[in-house]
Amino acid sequence: MKKRFGAIGSPHPNISPVAALIGSPARATMLCTLLDKRELPASELAYRASVAPNAASAHLAKLVSGGLLKVRTSGRERLFSLAGADVARALEALTVIAPPVRIVALSQSRIAADLQAGRSCYDHLAGRLGVSVTDALVERGIIVPSRESSYRLTRETEQFFASLDVNLEELRAERRHFARQCMDWSERRPHLGGSLGAALRDVFLDREWIKSRPSSRALRITSAGQRWMRAALAIEIIRPGEVCS
Repeated sequence: MKKRFGAIGSPHPNISPVAALIGSPARATMLCTLLDKRELPASELAYRASVAPNAASAHLAKLVSGGLLKVRTSGRERLFSLAGADVARALEALTVIAPPVRIVALSQSRIAADLQAGRSCYDHLAGRLGVSVTDALVERGIIVPSRESSYRLTRETEQFFASLDVNLEELRAERRHFARQCMDWSERRPHLGGSLGAALRDVFLDREWIKSRPSSRALRITSAGQRWMRAALAIEIIRPGEVCS
């Protein structure tokens, strides 16, 4: 029988094996690199973690064995991704309590600024972008925060998401949380997660209101996205020079 508890006599789940897996700086970097639901080969993850290819292979094998990553074969490549939304939520929760990174190079400062401005949190919008959009939805009564760390729907919800061609009934049928309050590590306030948050990010990407930054989970708002948010949500959240065509 698989052991479910920690130390003998303790009623708490044994989190130490998972903590040990995440505790390696190289493995933590690989996991966070995949926080936008992308799939990447071992070579790219080795580069991001600044480790040799053979060391990366060993780290990735441990993460797959530990249930934090999954892997599939595409041609000659093996592509790695997070094992699921639960892993992403755990990683994002850890970033909220993690100490800030010491910035020692201009490139680090730029990357940090990009991530804080807007990023993917697994499959929903995060950073200043995600929090601002969520705040605007709350202010308009489209979603309402509840005590259960989720959002409650209103009469305005159906109309708003129907205008975006989002089918709420289909989202409710998914086997995951529907509208979760996900604490944002950089803004220290919640953004919209769950299947509803994922559907909203998909709309933003499909309509090219946002674009992914190269080799990053950071997101950049397009001119069309800025116009839509200004008209539909009355928000202006991007610094000069951040909007792309």
